[in-house]
Amino acid sequence: MAIIVAGKLKLKRGTREEFIKKSLEAVSKARMLDACEDFSVSPDPLDENRVNIFEKWIARGPLDEFRNSGPDNDSFSLVEDFDVKEYEINS
Repeated sequence: MAIIVAGKLKLKRGTREEFIKKSLEAVSKARMLDACEDFSVSPDPLDENRVNIFEKWIARGPLDEFRNSGPDNDSFSLVEDFDVKEYEINS
């Protein structure tokens, strides 16, 4: 069963580029893993204080393992609000 993680983050005003730069390490590390089929942090085209998140993992275990070992660069301090959900899909 695959796991999709998708949603949006509302960032503190003027911090979107900083957030994306801080996300590059996590995106790069995730994409190198066989268990990660996709991982993206993208600027929203209409809202300069929003980024969109999309991840696809082959299973829950590798996702949890990545979250527990991923880089900690304090990027979450730039987030004001978020709406990110996980979906289990049969692939």
